[in-house]
Amino acid sequence: MLRLSKLTDYGMIVITDLARAPDTLRNAAELAGRTRISQPTVSKLLKRLTRAGLVTSERGAHGGYRLALAPGDIDMAQVIAALEGPMGLTECTVDEGRCSLEPVCGLRDNWQIINTAIRQALEDISLEQMTSPLPALKLRMQQSTRKTL
Repeated sequence: MLRLSKLTDYGMIVITDLARAPDTLRNAAELAGRTRISQPTVSKLLKRLTRAGLVTSERGAHGGYRLALAPGDIDMAQVIAALEGPMGLTECTVDEGRCSLEPVCGLRDNWQIINTAIRQALEDISLEQMTSPLPALKLRMQQSTRKTL
């Protein structure tokens, strides 16, 4: 089963909360209260998102965090990569030569195709769409799927 880590799941909640008011500065304590995720975890997530350039921080008594880009300019693949690292379903889809079975396996090309399809699906969903009610996202996904068929 493909599954994101719990930390990435929490990261999606935090960045989606920021996306709902992209110009508003929010500190870690406020985000922790709004999302019901512990403050140390929120701080850890904000550091990763800041390092990836998805979030900016301002220091000081009235400082906090906000999105570095418009929510429509951030896609789910970027967020996942910021929180999880390089995206790959198998070792060989991340870096060639990482798996000792690669010379005899022969599945790398097929896994690359699957990995690319999943990455493309995640790139097609923006952070802005994630803040929308579910029916709007479902409609966009149906339209996107029709385009690829």
